[in-house]
Amino acid sequence: MKIVVIQGPNLNMLGHRENNIYGNMKLEDIHKQMEMTASQNNCEIEFFQSNLEGEIIDRIQECVGTADGIIINPAAYTHTSIAIADALSAVNLPAVEVHISNIYKREEFRQKSLIAKVAYGQITGFGVFGYHLSMVAMLQLLNELKAMKEQQAKQVQEEKK
Repeated sequence: MKIVVIQGPNLNMLGHRENNIYGNMKLEDIHKQMEMTASQNNCEIEFFQSNLEGEIIDRIQECVGTADGIIINPAAYTHTSIAIADALSAVNLPAVEVHISNIYKREEFRQKSLIAKVAYGQITGFGVFGYHLSMVAMLQLLNELKAMKEQQAKQVQEEKK
């Protein structure tokens, strides 16, 4: 099982920017915590961060055939990028959207997510702990999907008998 974590613009500045909103943990530290959770669950995890919309779209598309799920914090692109939403929809992989701050308690322009409609779910407002919650959610989702596929395969085998 492989999860790709995609981080959007300015998340490389965590620990330096607006600590009152985003806390003081650096992105590398968040990734280390996610790696521990992945390791404990026999899951491969890969991280990608870009400030460029096109690079994020390219990374999403590269997940086809190489990843089982995507955890994404599109950051400011959450509110503006139809292209990222379209890419997530096109790859047809389970995606969990995560945000450090509660976007629904922030400025009006931040209260709309174009990603939410194509994600299985959204975790927002739990600080950096939201990344751990996103891992738990994704692992549970992937295990449920795997169990469903196994059950379907079993039913097909039974019908052939």
